[in-house]
Amino acid sequence: MTKYLISFPSGAMDLSHDDLQTVSDEAHAVVAEAKAAGVWVFGGGINEAVPPVLVDGGGTVTEGTYPQTKQLEGGYTILELPSRDAALEWAAKIAVACRCAQELREFQYDPAS
Repeated sequence: MTKYLISFPSGAMDLSHDDLQTVSDEAHAVVAEAKAAGVWVFGGGINEAVPPVLVDGGGTVTEGTYPQTKQLEGGYTILELPSRDAALEWAAKIAVACRCAQELREFQYDPAS
């Protein structure tokens, strides 16, 4: 089984205040479906109110992030699935629930994880 990252930036969700609860309910329904199917690994949204920091090997903390990263926010889901086709199907379900396109990335295989 392969792990997949399904994600979107917060700016992709252009919702009215009235739609927010419906989208939240539908997204939670997809999460429940993924858990029931046994493919759920992790998911959540980045807390954009807390700024990122870099921590080096010596423990030094620097405010900010890597320059090439620029901005990392939005929602993330990690699922463990039998195929890329299955990952595309789950990404489409999340896209419907969240009302925005989802980016799909595959994690490299690591026998220790």
